[in-house]
Amino acid sequence: LSESGVPQLVQPMIWDYAADLDVESKVHLIEKYCRCGFSKVWFASAFKGATGVNQSLTLIGHHLKNHLQWLKVASNSPADVLEGIALTGWQRYDHFSVLCELLPVAIPSLAVCLQTLENGGYSEKTKENVEKHLGMSNLETETFMR
Repeated sequence: LSESGVPQLVQPMIWDYAADLDVESKVHLIEKYCRCGFSKVWFASAFKGATGVNQSLTLIGHHLKNHLQWLKVASNSPADVLEGIALTGWQRYDHFSVLCELLPVAIPSLAVCLQTLENGGYSEKTKENVEKHLGMSNLETETFMR
């Protein structure tokens, strides 16, 4: 792979939407990419639409945990290798499926995920910021929003 010249032409993106993604295996994968000559990698997470084809509402806690895991991957990876993170928001699983988790119901999840990445973690202050900016009185992460 390193002899092909591909590492000078592209930057790989590592996708994983799991709430319990394996930090150690992701760090190991990044190290392999670096040994092959890739100088930068991207991560891909999801703030909605990655938990089930029939999902109507967004469970914020699932996506929050995923982003917290990605932050652990970033902090355990070689310095300066992370180029960025793409927050995906899937709305259907294929072109023949019905829409799932429409954007309006997922705005709180997007806000939580963005604030978590911006602040390098999730705290009560992060929660309060999201509630304030969205005009919410009680942000629920472990149950579906009412």
